This record gives sequence, structure tokens and C-alpha cells, in this order.
Amino acid sequence: MASLKAVLGTSLPAARAVLPLFGCRRLPAPCSISAAAMEPAPHWLAGLHFDNRALRALPVETPPPDPEGAAPAPRLVPGACFSRVRPAPLRQPRLVALSEPALALLGLGAPPAAAAAREAREAEAALFFSGNALLPGAEPAAHCYCGHQFGQFAGQLGDGAAMYLGEVCTAAGERWELQLKGAGPTPFSRWAPLQADGRKVLRSSIREFLCSEAMFHLGVPTTRAGACVTSESTVVRDVFYDGNPKHEPCAVVLRIASTFLRFGSFEIFKAEDEHTGRAGPSVGRNDIRVQMLDYVVSTFYPEIQATHASDSVQRNAAFFREVTRRTARMVAEWQCVGFCHGVLNTDNMSIVGLTIDYGPFGFLDRYDPDHICNASDNAGRYSFSKQPEVCKWNLQKLAEALVPELPLEQGEAILAEEYDAEFRRHYLHKMRRKLGLVRAEREEDAALVAKLLETMHLTGADFTNTFYLLSSFPVGPESPGLAEFLTALMEQCASLEELRLAFRPQMDPRQLSMMLMLAQSNPQLFALIGTRANVTKELERVEQQSRLEQLSPAELLSRNRGHWADWLQEYRARLEKDREGAADEDAWQAERTRVMHANNPKYVLRNYIAQNAIEAAENGDFSEVRRVLKLLEAPYHREGEAAEVLEAAEPEGASSTAERRRSYSSKPPLWAAELCVT
Repeated sequence: MASLKAVLGTSLPAARAVLPLFGCRRLPAPCSISAAAMEPAPHWLAGLHFDNRALRALPVETPPPDPEGAAPAPRLVPGACFSRVRPAPLRQPRLVALSEPALALLGLGAPPAAAAAREAREAEAALFFSGNALLPGAEPAAHCYCGHQFGQFAGQLGDGAAMYLGEVCTAAGERWELQLKGAGPTPFSRWAPLQADGRKVLRSSIREFLCSEAMFHLGVPTTRAGACVTSESTVVRDVFYDGNPKHEPCAVVLRIASTFLRFGSFEIFKAEDEHTGRAGPSVGRNDIRVQMLDYVVSTFYPEIQATHASDSVQRNAAFFREVTRRTARMVAEWQCVGFCHGVLNTDNMSIVGLTIDYGPFGFLDRYDPDHICNASDNAGRYSFSKQPEVCKWNLQKLAEALVPELPLEQGEAILAEEYDAEFRRHYLHKMRRKLGLVRAEREEDAALVAKLLETMHLTGADFTNTFYLLSSFPVGPESPGLAEFLTALMEQCASLEELRLAFRPQMDPRQLSMMLMLAQSNPQLFALIGTRANVTKELERVEQQSRLEQLSPAELLSRNRGHWADWLQEYRARLEKDREGAADEDAWQAERTRVMHANNPKYVLRNYIAQNAIEAAENGDFSEVRRVLKLLEAPYHREGEAAEVLEAAEPEGASSTAERRRSYSSKPPLWAAELCVT
């Protein structure tokens, strides 16, 4: 009993409830290969049927034996797409939360009504989704891939903190790959911040778990997250890379997708890079590239395989064309919900057009096209407005990685022909729906959207709430409620205090002065240091801060009203054109409102919302994670809600946990601006 309780990390009654499910026998050491046949038998998860096609279709390395009890050593893995691994056990794993909609993909039933049965289910989830025990048929393996990181080829990367468990086939005829993220070391656990331990901590695991599900319910193509498990095991992390490391609890996320193959999967064949001197571990192995293309196209693009079965080059061209289109549509969806990925390296780009690897992501609060959600991105390579351009650059690298199976000139021609056109088409289609333009498309719509974003930028308007509020805009020029609408809109614009906080200088004045002196006295050295962009931004902050100091709240309000009055006049004129010819004006208005409610979310996973859930969970309270998850499962307006009423802002100076939890559809509190994600 004590042994079982230690592994499950649950209460004694829950352990008693689970005990019959496992045959009342001693649990084996989870990390022992020889113990694999003695794994505890699942009950709730017993119906999962594994058929691990990727491991049959692609080369798998059986790693050399490590010394008894030693973790896998980081190393190159040439000539293989996977390396067999084994999850490392955690002390007393405990379930943080389950996503029932994600687990439903696997054919798992709804949670039982009885409390004892639910406890048993959660205990089983903690055991198997932590990696402390393996499900029958699972074959853990780590995927080998390379990648361009911040524009430079980094060589071999691979699953340093994730493990392929296998592929579950459902009664509905679907196939889903399962992954554990944070389950222990692999040959690819290489980075110093991870200390080669292959672990993820609770804060980052909660963020990934919640955002994966939030994005799905927003309608954005994404991988899913079925479970989040924490433990008593800890690792040391330097959160802000500032020399102040601390112990943090280890956690594991169960990830679900059709596949986790990525652009970087095809970069393992790359020859030595002229800039970094690094090469892929399987350079020269075109036979494996052919093998991978055959597997990817036949498995995930069967229509393309069937159409071009006799011509591999045409098949590969059609495959690249479809990946290009899917990627363009995916990033268009990001831009329309204000999502910033943060680390758009080629190893974080899905081969089937999904959003993968939620690291330092963020959703826009105050609209800023240059917003950087990753504090490590000093140059702003992955800022919000640059995401479409970066994804196109990444597709260029994929085209290069497919040579010679797809000639480069052919891949580049497809990219030039498809990407920008598909992005623009999908982006404008989505933006029209966000603005309630439900009838004819017009050429001037792109300019209307651009002017809206410019107005939001000038006034510091909240991205999500402004779009949500527009569904209550009174259409007719004589419509009542325009004054009330403008008042509500002004409340979504940034206050002087918010703007002063946003534009506060980042450099010490003496440092800035020294950099300016260096730029004058030795421009060559200044250019070599590579800080020109940072200094320019800092000067802009100083100028903006000076202007803000001379601005009064009344002047700011008047200026904001003027900006919005100009745009709303154009918007009303465009809505009048959209209404022209409608047989039933009331039906047009109802359709406009319905479409806007379905495309403008009320809730997104803002950083401060995630932080509230993380702080509660780190104190042993998982209820906030579960509450936020439920909220994010229904992000859009529901019938009966008053669209025009947004909750009151948080009282200034609120600091306690109770005060910080409020309606999550309001503008973020001031303290949220201080949050830093790396």
C-alpha cells in the first residue's frame, strides 16, 4: 500500500480505490527496462490501442547501454529519426488537470459521477501520464531533428524534453500521436538551462497545457494537451538567467497531435552551414529523406499521394504547396487573435500546419505591432508583426531541406506563388468576419483593417476587448447609444499610467550616453556590437516618455476620441454598404452580430491569467488551473450575455491573490505589465 501511494502521490482512500485496478501487486521500478513486462495494468486507459507506425516506417536507433542507473548522455544520433528512451520516474506525481475535450479524441469516456471513481481515474492519469508507468503498447522514443534558431543553423536539436509514446488508433478510425513533455532525459537533452535533465517545471507546463487548449477552442490549428501532472521531484532553474536559480517542481504534459514532425525533421540531412559550421547528424543520407517524405505524404497527405503516386517530384511539389498554404492560414489566424508565438524557429514549425511548442508565448493586451513576448528575443526577430514574414522564411528553409527530392527553384516558385496570396486571402476573410462584414467583399477592406490597427496602436487600445466591443457598435448615423459606445471604447484605450509604464526607459541613462558616444567616436565598433536597434528603440522610449510627461489625462482622452471618431465614421460607411441590398435589415443585423460573436473572443490566455493559475498551483491549489481551463473552453460570446458590458477594472494597487482574481474579460491590471516570460 505504501509503495502504491508513493508512486501515485494520492490520498489513502484514492489509493484503496485504485488498488484493485492494478491487481494488488507491488509496482516495479518504473525506469527499469527489465520491468517493462511488469507494468501495472491500466483500467480507465485499458482501451487505448497503440499502433506505432512512425517507428515502423522510419529508422530508429537502439541506443548503446548506459552505465547502470545513469541517465542517457547527450550525443549525436546519426542515421536515425528516433532513438528509444525510457521515462524517468517522478516522486509522488499528482494530477493538476485533465482536458476532457482533448482526451475525448482518444475515445476516452466522460468523467464518472461518483467521487471515488473520479479519484481512481485521476490517480491512474497521474501514474501513466507522468511516465511512472507505461501503457501497454507504448514505445517511448525521442525524435531527432535540427533547426534554425533565431536565424542561425543550430545543428542537432531533437526531443530534449519530450518523448513519443506511440500512436493511438480509435474506433472512429483516427490516429493520434501521444507525447509526454518533461518525462526525463534523452540523447537530445542538451541545453544548460535544462541541465540535460529533460524536465519541465510546473509554471511552463501549466502555460503549455492551458494555451494548447485555448488555441483549439479559439479555432486555431494546434496540438492538444490532455493532462498536466506535477510531482514532489524538483529541478534547479534560473528563471530569468540572472544568476538567481531556485528549485522548482517537475511537471509533465500529455500532448496529442496527428504528428509532431516539423520542418526541422528534414534538416537532419543539412550539410555544414557556411555561417555556423554545424551540420545535420545524417548529412548525405538522402535515402532517409526519401523514406521520410514517403511516410509523411502517404500518412498525412493521402490525397496527394494518390494523385501523384507515379511522379515523386510532382508529389513532393504538391506536398510543399499544401504545407505552405496551411502555414500561411495558421499564422493568419494568429494575427487575428493577437497571438505571439515567441520562438518561431524552424524546429517549432509543424509539417502539418499546427501551432506547436508553447514556450514564451503571449496574447496582445495593448495593441503594439512591435510587441515581443519573449524576453530573450533581444532583436525582436519574432515580434508580433514579423510572424508572417518569419514563417515564410522558415518555409524557405524547408524548401532547401527537401532538395534534391524537390528542386530548389521549384520549391521557391511555389513559395512565391502561394504564401503571400494565401495569407492575405485568409487574413482578410477572417478580419471581415471580425468586423461583421457579412456580405460582399470590397477592395477597400484591407485599408479599413489597416486603419483600425493604426488607430488601436495610436490609442493603446486593448486588442481582444476592442474587437469584442465592436459587435455592439450602433450602425445607423442617428442610432442611440453612440455616446455610451464611445465611452466604453475609451475605457479600452491605455491610460497615461499604462503608457508611462509601457514606454519607461530600459537602459540606465549612463549606459545610453556611453552607447551614443561610442556611435559617434567609433561607428565601426558600435556596428560590430550590434546594438543599433536597441539604442534606437531606447531613444524612441525616451522621446515618448517626454511627450507623455507633458500630456494631461483630459488631453489624452480628447486625442483618443478624435482618432476613434475618424475611424468609426469610415466603419459606419462600410457597414452601410454591406447592408445595401439586404432584403431584411433585422436579419442582416442579427447575422452581423452572430458572425462577430463567433470570431471575436471574450477570453484569451493573457499572461496574468496564466500567472494567477501558476501561483495557486505552486501553493498546492489546482482549482484555478481547472477554472481557467473551463473558461478557455468557451472563449466566445454566449447567448444571453450583454456584449456591450465589460467588467469594471481592477482597483489600483490590488496585490493579494483574492484581489488579483477577477473577471478575466477585463483589461489586464497594471502589475501584468511587469510579467517577464523567457
